[in-house]
Amino acid sequence: MDLSSITREAVLEAIAECDRLGRDRFLDEYGFDPARRYLLHYNGGFYDSKAIVGVAYRYVADRPLSAREFSGGHQTVGRLLTRLGFEVVTDEPLPPLQRFMAQLQGLRVASTADGPARHQPITLLWALGHAAHHAPRLVSWSAARTELRGLLREYGQPRSRPRPEFPILALANTDLWELHGHTGAVPPAHGEPLGWMEEHDPHSGLSPWAYELAASSEEARGEATAELGRRFFDGTIPQALLNEVGLQPAETGRPTRHNDSDFNAYERLCRSVEAAEARGDHDRISRTTSERPVRSTTAVKAVLLRSRGRCENPVCAGQPDDLTDRGEPILEVDHVEGRANWGRDHPIQMIALCPNCHAIKTRGHTREQLRRLLLTEARSRHTAWEAQASGAPQVGRTP
Repeated sequence: MDLSSITREAVLEAIAECDRLGRDRFLDEYGFDPARRYLLHYNGGFYDSKAIVGVAYRYVADRPLSAREFSGGHQTVGRLLTRLGFEVVTDEPLPPLQRFMAQLQGLRVASTADGPARHQPITLLWALGHAAHHAPRLVSWSAARTELRGLLREYGQPRSRPRPEFPILALANTDLWELHGHTGAVPPAHGEPLGWMEEHDPHSGLSPWAYELAASSEEARGEATAELGRRFFDGTIPQALLNEVGLQPAETGRPTRHNDSDFNAYERLCRSVEAAEARGDHDRISRTTSERPVRSTTAVKAVLLRSRGRCENPVCAGQPDDLTDRGEPILEVDHVEGRANWGRDHPIQMIALCPNCHAIKTRGHTREQLRRLLLTEARSRHTAWEAQASGAPQVGRTP
C-alpha cells in the first residue's frame, strides 16, 4: 500500500480524532491493536503510530486503511511520520523527572575559552523560576530579552556576549522548549538571528510537560538546579543568580513533591468524566427556549484544579494574580471546541481563562489563532497532569 499521499495535516486530523474519541474507542472503531513498539510522540502525548497512519489515510482518500492493508514498523510508518516532521519513539516513555533530567544531561552547548557557555543553562534557570512562581509559561521576546540579557551579562562566562536570542533558538530544538507566534522557518541559533527575533517577537518558554513538572515538584527544580550547577558552574550556581530568577538553593537530600494529591484528584475527576461519557450522560440536552448540551460540573472542577488559579492561556497578558472580593481566582472555564456545537465536555478540550483572554478567544480578531494555541495547551496540560498522577507519560491514555 502506497502511503505517500498522507500529509502532515491528515496525521494531525487523526490525532485530533483520537483525542476526541479516546484511545480505546479509536482503536476499536478502526480495528487496530495497541502499538507494541513504535509510538508517535506529539504535544506531550503518545499515540499508536500504525493506527494514526491508517486513520490519516481517510483524510486524503475518503476511507481509512485497515490494519491488514499495510505493515507498521520503522520502514513504513516510522519513515513516513519522520518525513512529515513527527517524532517516533521506540522505547518505553520515561517518567517525567527522568525525562527532564535526560534532556538537561543531553544539552549541547558551545565551549569558550573560559569553559562551557552558560547561555542555555541561565535561560533554563530563568524559566524554572517562572514555573516555580506559576508565572505565564510563554514570554514574548520583547519582555524576555532585557531580563535575560542582564542575567547573561552578570553570570555568563566573562568573554561571552550576552545574546539571549542564541539560547532561546537553540533550546527550541529540544523537547524542553517551545517557540510560538512566528511565521515561516525559525532561523538557526548560530549566525545573526536578532533581526528575525525583533521582527516576529515570538513567545517562548518551557514545554507544557516540563513546565508542569517544574511548577509542581521541588524535587525536579532541585535536581535540575544541581545538574546545571555541576555541568556549567563549577559545581554550584551562585546564590545571587538563584535569588534573581526566584529559585531556592538546590536541596537534593530530601526534596518532596507537595502536590501529588492534586494530580491524583485531577485523575479521579477525569475518570469520573469518562465514566459519565460512557453512560451517555454528556449526550443529554436541556430544553428551555432551545436545546443545549448538558455541561459537566466535574470537568469544570478538574480544569480549575489544573489551572492552580491562573489563566491557562500560555501568552496571557492580563492580571493573572488578581482575585475576587472573596479571594477566588477570576477565571472562566471555556470549551475550546464549542460545547454548543457538541464539542467534547472533557478537560482535554477545556481551558481556564481570565475574562480578557476569554473575550479574545470569543470575539477577538486573532481568535482562530488563539483557539488553535489553546486547544494544544489544553491537550498538553491534560497529558502532563495525567503523567504526573501516574509517574510516567501516558501511552495512549489521552482520552
